[in-house]
Amino acid sequence: MSADKDVKEIDELVEDWTPEPLVVEATAFEEADIEKRPVIIGPTGPRTKLSNGRVVHNLASYNFYNLVSNENLKERAIQTLRTYGVGPCGPPGFYGTQDVHMNVEQDIATFLGTASCIIYAQVFSTITSVIPAFSKRGDIIVADKAVNYAIKKGIQISRSTVRWYEHNDMEDLQRVLTKVTKEQAKKPLTRRFVITEGMFDTVGDIVDLTKLVELKRRYKFRIILDETSSFGVLGRTGKGVTEHQRVDPTEVDAIVGSLAGPLCAAGGFCAGSDEIVDHQRLSSNAYTFSAALPAISAVTASETLMMLQMNTDLIFQLRDVTKCMWQQLDPRSDWMFCTSSPENPVMIMVIKPEVISQKRLSVDDQQVLLQEIVDETLTNNVLITRLKSLPTNSNNPKEPAFQPQPALKICLTIGLTKKEIERAGITIRHAITRIMQRRR
Repeated sequence: MSADKDVKEIDELVEDWTPEPLVVEATAFEEADIEKRPVIIGPTGPRTKLSNGRVVHNLASYNFYNLVSNENLKERAIQTLRTYGVGPCGPPGFYGTQDVHMNVEQDIATFLGTASCIIYAQVFSTITSVIPAFSKRGDIIVADKAVNYAIKKGIQISRSTVRWYEHNDMEDLQRVLTKVTKEQAKKPLTRRFVITEGMFDTVGDIVDLTKLVELKRRYKFRIILDETSSFGVLGRTGKGVTEHQRVDPTEVDAIVGSLAGPLCAAGGFCAGSDEIVDHQRLSSNAYTFSAALPAISAVTASETLMMLQMNTDLIFQLRDVTKCMWQQLDPRSDWMFCTSSPENPVMIMVIKPEVISQKRLSVDDQQVLLQEIVDETLTNNVLITRLKSLPTNSNNPKEPAFQPQPALKICLTIGLTKKEIERAGITIRHAITRIMQRRR
């Protein structure tokens, strides 16, 4: 009788249950944004053609070195496609690994100065697989509150105990590490990690890696460093934060990076010791269960790495155009300032606090104003975008109470001349002024 009653209660609960939607319903602002979103025809080069026939200066893609227009890369890609086909159609651990995969892994390890390297087929799933491959339930993760969405997902999947520290605040990190060390003093030994970004995706500033390594040694933690935004950009030859701040890469236990963006390929990688890499070949979900990286992407990554080493002028040219845009925007705008580091070719422009206070701007108000600036800029044939991030679940203890400030996102490229960059900067600055002055 009780069994029948239990089944009846379960049936009633199922009938009353309303599942949450897989996708949150779009707001009116989001629907309007989608309606006005420009459509690009053809490749996303520095001068891009839109579906309405206009040609605009493209400052909204990660084509930093204009490799999209490199004819030698295109020819090499075509040759690879004819030799290897479109994709390996299998996971790396079975029959998906090809010689070009092993070559690019060796190329990256040699380039960075690490013992070994492993590549992944998707950028996003790289860090989301690396973290849970090493940190499990009961282990401890200390992470920067401003880390990107992929890192947050990796931390969530790991089911580890999480402690957050204030963004890029080494004193607060030291406070958290001291507290964690005291709490764990009489408990069973666990694995402990500090996880952060080399150059932050949503803020644009750079981690103090020298201080981070010092704290790692003192408190006996391991470092997982996500260089998705900094690899190929920072340092004399683009090796990332380790080269930029002259830190021995072997001091970082796992360096995670992207083969997309600056390298114009696809996929991600994790570099470190032989033990760190070998463990992932058996324990990392994205490596074990996903099809291997297409050969065309592996070859492109190897070729672009060689180009960065052979032609360091590319990096200095990028710094020149970045500096040129800075001079037009950050010191000259009365309304906005840049939170990115000067070396970052992605400028994150936010509204000044005093302007927000004076005009009583909510987060939604800021998003509307920034979109109006993007639209105004586009009418003058310059394509930029807004910083777009997923909302944080404040009820989830594994997610920090941190939401990036609404911002413009301006991506520089050496595919445009300095004069074109200057004119684009003036266009953006004037658009900011026009839109902000309308708001009373």
